[in-house]
Amino acid sequence: MASFLVLNGPNLNLLGQRQPDIYGSTTLDQIEAQCLDHGARLGHDVVCVQSNHEGALIDAIHQARGVHAGCVLNAGAYTHTSIGLMDAIAATELPVVELHLSNIHAREPFRHKSYIASVAIGQICGFGPRGYLLALDALVGNLRDRGG
Repeated sequence: MASFLVLNGPNLNLLGQRQPDIYGSTTLDQIEAQCLDHGARLGHDVVCVQSNHEGALIDAIHQARGVHAGCVLNAGAYTHTSIGLMDAIAATELPVVELHLSNIHAREPFRHKSYIASVAIGQICGFGPRGYLLALDALVGNLRDRGG
C-alpha cells in the first residue's frame, strides 16, 4: 500500500464560497473526503494538506520525499509564478500530477503559463472536483509503471 499526498495551495480553503461560477460549490473538505475514499478504494493512503503559503507548500514537497509515492498538486495561483515549487519538485523527483479545477487554458492568458507543468508527470484541468480522483488514478498508474 502506497501513500499519496494531495497538496492544495492558496485560496483553495475558500472553495464552495469563492467564485462558484468558476470553481463550483464543492468545498475543500468535501474534495479531501472524496480523495480519502477514492484512495481507500484503490488500496492506498491519501494525506491532504492545504496552505496559503508558498514556503509551506515547498516544505510539504520536501517532506513527501521517501514518504509518499506521488503528489496531486493544485498550486492555485502559484502555478503561474512559483519557480520555487518547480525547483522543489525537480529536486525531490517526486511524481506530481498538476491539477486545476477549471480549464486554465480557456481562461485569462496569464493562467496559460505553468511552471509546474515542466516538472509534472501530467496535468489535469477543467474537470472540477472529479479531477482529483483522475489525478489519483494517474498516480496509481504511474506507480504500477514504475513497478510499485
